[in-house]
Amino acid sequence: MNKPRQTLSKDLQFLQDEIIASVKEGKSLLGQGGVLTPLIKQSLEAALEGELDAHISDLKESNISNRRNGKSSKTLRSDSGSFELLTPRDRSGSFDPAIVKKRQTVLNESLDQKIIELFSIGMSYSDISNHLKEIYDFDTSPATISSVTDRLLPVINEWRSRPLDDFYPIVFLDAMFFKARQDGKVVSKAMYNILAIDKHGKKNILGFYLAQTEGANFWLSVLNDLRERGVKDILIACIDGLKGFPEAISTLFPETEIQLCIVHQIRNSLKYVASRDQKEFMRDLKEVYRASSKDLAEENLLSLDEKWGKKYPVVLTSWNNNWDNLSAYFKYSAEVRKIIYTTNPIEGFHRMVRKYTKTKGAFTSESALYKLVYSAIRQITKKWTQPVQNWALTASQLSIHFGTRMKTELN
Repeated sequence: MNKPRQTLSKDLQFLQDEIIASVKEGKSLLGQGGVLTPLIKQSLEAALEGELDAHISDLKESNISNRRNGKSSKTLRSDSGSFELLTPRDRSGSFDPAIVKKRQTVLNESLDQKIIELFSIGMSYSDISNHLKEIYDFDTSPATISSVTDRLLPVINEWRSRPLDDFYPIVFLDAMFFKARQDGKVVSKAMYNILAIDKHGKKNILGFYLAQTEGANFWLSVLNDLRERGVKDILIACIDGLKGFPEAISTLFPETEIQLCIVHQIRNSLKYVASRDQKEFMRDLKEVYRASSKDLAEENLLSLDEKWGKKYPVVLTSWNNNWDNLSAYFKYSAEVRKIIYTTNPIEGFHRMVRKYTKTKGAFTSESALYKLVYSAIRQITKKWTQPVQNWALTASQLSIHFGTRMKTELN
């Protein structure tokens, strides 16, 4: 039976007075001790009682016998706090409430989304649990948080298999390393990442792949995946000096120009140069990779070889053997050179990912690693809304060198 209108008015007036008093005292309306939290509990329980009454009434009209059979209690979590909800039961067990279902423990999806958002900004499970306790006054176990974040896995699989553009002017390929548990042991995992600049000059992460170690053979499978997802042409691929990598790219993208990272080459060279010679050696080496033209760079490389070749033959042999792929950038203007002569764009991306993963000594599983890296990518790429600097000039330069392969809006 419904309450008389006068009684309802009194209840509403009482609630209004409680809200005003709470606001004046600086108390929260929601969460722990919030004046509205008990109201939500009462409203839900009243709605559940009404649902059961309607259910039993419908069965009675169909000549099916059923009746009430007490109540069950469960902790319900919501943005308004956690509370014990009493759900009425029926004798036959056929009652399936719609407003709060039998095994439902979260009132709405917004709370789960909040957990995913906190996870996405790099918060640990324990930090998320503490945050939810402080703000919403309920306990959430790491297992529960992990279960909620597992909802990302099908999203990640869909994202990693999404169709790609058929053409990318510039692509950077590099790997970073993580520790993860596998078969009860902590092992190193190489994560292969692909950062592309599309025809509009905007940066995109095309995908990430996990393997035991970095190697040209696995990169070949990564490139095959790009082909399967629709990539038909890449103008310039910027890579490190991994042995066999250029050959792997040429196998699937034979027209792609390879640019080995100058910075990687320099780092590898200095490993073999005595510390007392490094300053002078670098001064001479700069005359090579900072030359104004390829011809001048080659002259300076010969001078470098004459001066240091006998003392450091391994270093000079490496520069000479890799020269074709190291020197590709000399044909372009300064604007294009600045983008492609190093893999700094993807290394910068790796540094940003590390900000989200730095608290993880070792991931509990590959799935945990996938979830956090994908979440980091979502946060990082939110800021990638503008073309890279001087893209219009860069695109014009690439059109001169690659003709109709450089697909622009004007083609």
